[in-house]
Amino acid sequence: MAIGSVFLVVLILLGVFTALGAFVTVQQGNIAVVTFFGKYRRIMFPGLNFKIPYVETIFRVISIQNRSVELQFQAITVDQANVYFKSMLLYSVLNQDENTLKNVAFKFIDEKNLMQALTRTIEGSIRSFVATKKQAEILLLRKEIIDYVKEQIDRQLEEWGYHLQDLQLNDITFDEVIMTSMSRVVASNNLKAAAENEGQALLITKTKAAEAEGNAIKISAEAEKIAAQMRGQGVALYREEVAKGMSTAAKEMEQANLDTSSMIMFNMWTDAIKQFAEVSKGNVIFLDGSTEGMQSTLKQMIALNKLQENKTSK
Repeated sequence: MAIGSVFLVVLILLGVFTALGAFVTVQQGNIAVVTFFGKYRRIMFPGLNFKIPYVETIFRVISIQNRSVELQFQAITVDQANVYFKSMLLYSVLNQDENTLKNVAFKFIDEKNLMQALTRTIEGSIRSFVATKKQAEILLLRKEIIDYVKEQIDRQLEEWGYHLQDLQLNDITFDEVIMTSMSRVVASNNLKAAAENEGQALLITKTKAAEAEGNAIKISAEAEKIAAQMRGQGVALYREEVAKGMSTAAKEMEQANLDTSSMIMFNMWTDAIKQFAEVSKGNVIFLDGSTEGMQSTLKQMIALNKLQENKTSK
């Protein structure tokens, strides 16, 4: 009786464990790959799933979420400069198709081997690209390097069931000696650019100053021209009025039996001296202001006047 009771308890417990083992919960963001006696059978999606106890086994639970990994490696340029890269890799399962999930589950023994293959593939692609470039070009080719790597490994990753979503080259450095020399080159280029800018600024300043001076001279010359014209017009009007006055005075002197020529010459003499004093700008003019000098000058002027009258009458 006791043996039968024990057997019954064992059967009940076995049934309970069997019933419990028949239900499997797959967490959100994961997919379970099920095998039947070691052979692939089907996949389980997130939620509560049923499996046949003892014959169906969950071979692997695959995460379909994005994964990231940081990589550090070295490459050598065509001019034998060491380049050090720090990068961030973002990848995920390509899709939720059955064939894709089978590749993810069975292509590699475990996650460690996948990461090793993925890392070495990316390193090899970057090294092959860097080996064709010079050290001075690398810093300017960050985007080209990323595009080249994506183009090279996308097909390979798809065969493994994965997709490369993003690759960031966070840091690109060189040996300390090269970094120092590059800093010196940048500093010298900055000094050169600063000197060129200063030279251009000085040239512009001098050009503008010359233009301003030229404009000032032009304005001054134009003003002087107008002033000279106005002075000439004033002198002409003055002479016209003087001539009218002298004509009237000459008639009166003729009626008084006076020498009109001498008086006119005398007035011209005094007016000339007055004009010299008013418009003189510092030039020295030597005149004999004595009575004898005035008489001598008047005689010469009278003689010239008579000579001109004789030529006119002829």
